[in-house]
Amino acid sequence: QVQLVESGGGLVQAGGSLRLSCKASGSIFSINEMGWYRQAPGKQRELVATITSGGSTNYADSVKGRFTISSPNAKNTVYLQMNNLKPEDTAVYYCHALTIIGGSWGQGTQVTVSS
Repeated sequence: QVQLVESGGGLVQAGGSLRLSCKASGSIFSINEMGWYRQAPGKQRELVATITSGGSTNYADSVKGRFTISSPNAKNTVYLQMNNLKPEDTAVYYCHALTIIGGSWGQGTQVTVSS
């Protein structure tokens, strides 16, 4: 099993920046992909960005050019650098790890962007 702990959320004004961190522990050798998802009130959870163990990245259209996902020490920690934040980015952000036997979720961290 993989355990995930997120940090870095908070309140920021529109146009500001935040960096989210997610640290994985447990069976990290089995992780093939890590990513960030978000869920706003009354909406379904949606993909924000993912990064594979080989370093390939994928982004939602709504965050391309503003958010950057990275994993400097692959399979242990993943970051989400969020720039030029907008009020519509307000949500609970969840870290996700995909392994050969399934996925694991973190507890979530709140990001609130004021206009």
